[in-house]
Amino acid sequence: MSVETGTDSTTDPTAVNDETATAASASNVGSAPSSVTMTKALNQALRDSLAADDTVLIFGEDVGRLGGVFRVTEGLRAEFGSNRVWDSPLAESGIIGTAIGMAMNGMRPVVEMQFDAYAYPAFEQIVSHVAKMRNRTKGKVSLPITIRIPYAGDIGGVEHHSDSSEAYWTSTPGLTVVTPSNPADAYSLLRESIASDDPVVFMEPKPRYWMKETLSLPVTTAAMDRAQVLREGTDVTLLAYGPTVRTALDSAEAGAEHGLSVEVIDLRTLSPFDDETVSASVRKTSRAAVIHEAAQFGGYGAEVAARLTERNFTHLSAPILRIAGFDVPYPSPKMEEYYLPTVERVLDALESWDWEL
Repeated sequence: MSVETGTDSTTDPTAVNDETATAASASNVGSAPSSVTMTKALNQALRDSLAADDTVLIFGEDVGRLGGVFRVTEGLRAEFGSNRVWDSPLAESGIIGTAIGMAMNGMRPVVEMQFDAYAYPAFEQIVSHVAKMRNRTKGKVSLPITIRIPYAGDIGGVEHHSDSSEAYWTSTPGLTVVTPSNPADAYSLLRESIASDDPVVFMEPKPRYWMKETLSLPVTTAAMDRAQVLREGTDVTLLAYGPTVRTALDSAEAGAEHGLSVEVIDLRTLSPFDDETVSASVRKTSRAAVIHEAAQFGGYGAEVAARLTERNFTHLSAPILRIAGFDVPYPSPKMEEYYLPTVERVLDALESWDWEL
């Protein structure tokens, strides 16, 4: 069923009346299959979480009246009121600090950083307090905070709008780091993140916001801590996440035209890492490559390559490869096509192996 996100001009737009409350509750019943964008899936996940739990709150820059830069929170303030969905000052450190205090007092804040690099002013709060509070208090205080961060490039964005900052968060113990690659996972993983009693950095791939999938909401996909094999193969394992999953699948299709059987795995959750699923695939194919947009040096792929090599060394026929962004700051919109991993770069990397081994 469709959920009304508009407002009646004769009523207070911040009020929650019986009709909107009923509509919010009904959204959990399910709907007929329809074409759903990732933006719509995320919006519905937030709506259903607000309806299911009164302790869920949403705030951040422009998430209220505007509905977010990418309209992920559109209609939520009108539906649930300004006491549960509101616009914050332009101060990311303050957003996270406020969320910490609310979470310590029984609330479940869902905050938006608006753009990837906008999260950096909040880095100290996230790393020093959000990630460490449970350990610091010997398990007595948990911080069920979901930090939504739109990330990645390929949208023609300028500086500070196209970073892939996942390695900062995955190298911080105490944080769960999640990134969906499709609308169904976007809905399911966000619902699970909000319900988690531990803090989650939920990274949303901006270039996939407009990706469409036919599905019924609500939907439950694989558990948050599990990677998924999206395509079976026997020659090589391609590991990807977020925006590069599409690149991996396209590369697998192109590789098949040259007789290469490529297995594609969507990591989904970057930390903790699903060693079981990924290692099983690598042991089967004996070769692996990791694709990500962030710079190669010190990037997330380096940890994946090292981890898989340590655990599966005797099963490998060749070194694990990384196809990544170049070791430069993210370029201007006119140059980003030369920076981003492409099918051609993936196939060139795979061809660099000695396949006689």
